[in-house]
Amino acid sequence: MTTLYIDADACPVKAEAERVATRLRVPMVLVCNGGIRPSANPLVSLMIVPDGPDEADKWIAAQCGPGDVVVTTDIPLADRCLKAGAAVVQPNGEVLTIANIGGRLATRDLMQDIRAADPFAQGRGAAFGKADRAQFLQSLDRVMAAALRQGR
Repeated sequence: MTTLYIDADACPVKAEAERVATRLRVPMVLVCNGGIRPSANPLVSLMIVPDGPDEADKWIAAQCGPGDVVVTTDIPLADRCLKAGAAVVQPNGEVLTIANIGGRLATRDLMQDIRAADPFAQGRGAAFGKADRAQFLQSLDRVMAAALRQGR
């Protein structure tokens, strides 16, 4: 059965993901270290993992598999989920695949090195807005439909 996993600690699209999961009648699991209010929706469960680096990531990577969908901004987690057979969507709507994850990992590592070399250079990401939410909803709908077809 298809499950939607959300790397929930800093996810800006939890409500949108819940709407999609509810419409498609797919279980959704919010995974976090705490501090998130449980949903009253019977399709949505909350998994609170122990405090510690990457505990939520470890749990999601261990649980997901073929036919599942994961929402995360964490590129190493996305790589692990893709290797496990799950589909991955970022909150901005970008769909990560086996074909594009290598480049994303390389870019992430390069940016990490640049930030380490100049800790005073602080980049600012673009604000998350309506267009990002709309793109996420379109991508999640498409990816969830494909996952549900795969699960049949």
